Amino acid sequence: MDKPFSQACENNKTPILAVLQDEFSASRKVLEIGSGTGQHAVYFAAHMPWLEWQTSDLPMHHDGILCWLADGPANAVAPLSLDVSADVWPAPGSFDGLFSANTLHIMGWPAVEDFFRSAGLCLGPEAILCVYGPFNYGGRYTSDSNARFDQWLAGRDPASAIRDFEAVNELAQASGFHLRADHTMPANNRLLSWVKPADKNDGNSYVGK
Repeated sequence: MDKPFSQACENNKTPILAVLQDEFSASRKVLEIGSGTGQHAVYFAAHMPWLEWQTSDLPMHHDGILCWLADGPANAVAPLSLDVSADVWPAPGSFDGLFSANTLHIMGWPAVEDFFRSAGLCLGPEAILCVYGPFNYGGRYTSDSNARFDQWLAGRDPASAIRDFEAVNELAQASGFHLRADHTMPANNRLLSWVKPADKNDGNSYVGK
């Protein structure tokens, strides 16, 4: 089997890594939700050798991920079978970091709710949650290209849509996370990071970037 290839992954891997190296600097085990082709996993794991990068996706994508992992670093781990709404997530405290790229706008909204609910249960205190992709702010698109992309998503699947930052952040807060940073990324994307405080009374440490 030939390795699957995503040009988007190739384009965004370097700017995403620059953020994740800081966000996951204290992490040791990171779960990736929706590993897709596996390109991100091998690239990020190779450049963050201090952590274990656990891939996951629907079974139909596992062969492609394994093709990339075959030539990848030892700290990139074979994929778990994980559907955010249907499968049992890893046990609480199994990971101290979670990353997902370009998934929330593909999922239906109930699955987005399941994503944050399960992330809150899976990740322990001081864990970092990072999500990359396009987001709307104040109910508005951040660019004409995002508006066109949202129309394409609706035509492909009416349940898909660019998510509102405020709604997503509300789900994260309800699951015990505090917004840590909102990073501006190339191509009208964002990388949002949250932390699960060790003390539930900790204040919000939001930093816009």
